[in-house]
Amino acid sequence: MPDTYTLLEKVVVVSAGASSITFTSIPQTYTDLKIVCSARSARAGQQADNLFITFNNDTTSYTARLLQGNGSAASSSSQVARYASLSVDAAGSTASTFSSHDIYIPNYTGSTNKSFSADNVSENNATAAQSDLVAGLWSNTAAITSITLTSNAGSFAQYSTATLYGITSAGVGAKATGGVI
Repeated sequence: MPDTYTLLEKVVVVSAGASSITFTSIPQTYTDLKIVCSARSARAGQQADNLFITFNNDTTSYTARLLQGNGSAASSSSQVARYASLSVDAAGSTASTFSSHDIYIPNYTGSTNKSFSADNVSENNATAAQSDLVAGLWSNTAAITSITLTSNAGSFAQYSTATLYGITSAGVGAKATGGVI
């Protein structure tokens, strides 16, 4: 059965740039959350930067498994960090290109630790383009009420966008109301 996506908020970075993109007061009425992001860091002299994800302003308790490819090699690694991290195009990459990110957070209101997955691809007309797949865990049982995206060493460039969706599973709604699936 298809899921229902509801647009909760869209942020577009203005000409002055932004040090972070934050979604606050996230409604607790959905089963899952999804963020679709097109971003570019204003970090000078670099082709890539890191995009960090934090939940509820907590900068601890994140672990992840990361699979990466850069056009010539593939690798995997574990992250034990203050943040969950993804690659993002920076000012040194091909002009006017933005990396694409898809972040999925199931069961964000549950009372267990929160898992999430993410994939991203940098858009760079060079062999150094980056692709990442992340399976992550935020070891905290609190419901997620805010999500912040930050750039590691700079700010987000103008026209970077992030869109937050609430997802309602069709099967969950039918079960909750006594319907037949």
